[in-house]
Amino acid sequence: MRLGLRLFLGVFLIVGIAAFFVMRVFVDEVKPGVRQAMEASLADTAAVLAQLAGDDLQAGRMADGRFAREVDAAGRRHLGAKVWNFRKDRLDYRIYVTDARGIVVYDSAGTDVGKDYSRWNDVYRTLRGQYGARSSPGEGSDSHDTVMHVAAPVYDDAGRIIGVLGVANPNRTTQPFIAASQQQILRKGGILLLLSTLIGLGVTAWLAVGIGRLDAYAKAVSAGPRVPPPPDRRDEIGDLGRVLEAMRKKLDGKEYVERYVQTLTHEMKGPLAAIRGAAELLQEELPPAERARFVRNVETESGRLTQMIDKLLALAAVEQQGWLQRVEAVSIAELVAGIVEQVAPASRSHGVEVAAASVPAGLTVSGDAFLLRQAVHNLVDNAIAFSPPGSRVELDARGHGDDVVIRVSDGGPGIPEYAGDRVFERFYSLPRPSSGLRSSGLGLPFVAEVATLHRGHVSLRNRDGGGAVAELSIARS
Repeated sequence: MRLGLRLFLGVFLIVGIAAFFVMRVFVDEVKPGVRQAMEASLADTAAVLAQLAGDDLQAGRMADGRFAREVDAAGRRHLGAKVWNFRKDRLDYRIYVTDARGIVVYDSAGTDVGKDYSRWNDVYRTLRGQYGARSSPGEGSDSHDTVMHVAAPVYDDAGRIIGVLGVANPNRTTQPFIAASQQQILRKGGILLLLSTLIGLGVTAWLAVGIGRLDAYAKAVSAGPRVPPPPDRRDEIGDLGRVLEAMRKKLDGKEYVERYVQTLTHEMKGPLAAIRGAAELLQEELPPAERARFVRNVETESGRLTQMIDKLLALAAVEQQGWLQRVEAVSIAELVAGIVEQVAPASRSHGVEVAAASVPAGLTVSGDAFLLRQAVHNLVDNAIAFSPPGSRVELDARGHGDDVVIRVSDGGPGIPEYAGDRVFERFYSLPRPSSGLRSSGLGLPFVAEVATLHRGHVSLRNRDGGGAVAELSIARS
């Protein structure tokens, strides 16, 4: 199982279990909370009504006294109340009064007058000076339809208990409020759970993306290709990415130095040996013509060494980048026109014409303009060096799917069959037709590195009718 999925499931499980138990507690507490609030309200009501019923009960006119008439009138009133979006049009209370023996002498419902309530908990406890309340089944068949009874003592003028006033209220009257409260808790709890899940998903995705990028970077580094490090982050994942990048640079630098010291040492032996031999001969007495020839030899070989070092430094700078440090929109038409202008003096001295054949005006790529210019410049320099006087070097460009292809064609002798697979090797070069001299062998490897940085490639092949054509393919964006 992927780490991101594990993190998400862990967060979801923790939040889900916590939310479930919290909502379960709230939902379970709503019903008893409402019942307790109703009981407190009934206790207040019973105490007030017991005080009002005292005179009629003491006078023995409980059934037809003023208290009974007022209660009956209140029961006929239309309330027209709206409590928390629920209509309430009549009283739900049932009021009953017993004498000191527990016999019902008044019942607002008119059903239980004369019955003995002395054994009911509310009347029994109240007659003995205690708080009396009970919950009894209702008259319907629903076992959950119960009625709450709360009683208060009725006193005479001497302060003696002469009866009990009870207030009964069906619990079903509070059920809509309980259900609405529970639904609100569940709905808002569900929203809270959803928000918590989304936050958990976001945090998990944030962590998983960072770890995934780090994993992909580590795998890419171990596989060999140079890739940019993960985006910088101000956390432990970012610290780990920076450490990996620093470690990669150190390892690459060590390998790079070892490889190039060996190669450069080997390539420098030839020019240095020629310079040393010429220097030894110049210490002897030589004819002027011979001396001039050896001086030119020293100058040529030292220039070759200088060119080799300069190009090696340029190639090393590109190879150590690993990824493009600067990206901008590059107009291919402007790039080609600038190169044609730059190489004009060198092309005229070789007697070679350099021209842009076909370059669409709106063709652009995203990349490093300096590196692209240097790469194409190297291809044109090679084409000029291998072209005979009076020939023509052409540059053209075209879009090809998601890539842009820049092509440099010359009229030279082409590429020998044995050299076809080696032209992009470092320090490998072919003798120039006009002079027989070789270059540093680092120009085409430089072009190949620039192409790789731009997610493209370079190729060099012979073309029909003679000459060679180099194609630099780079991604548009």
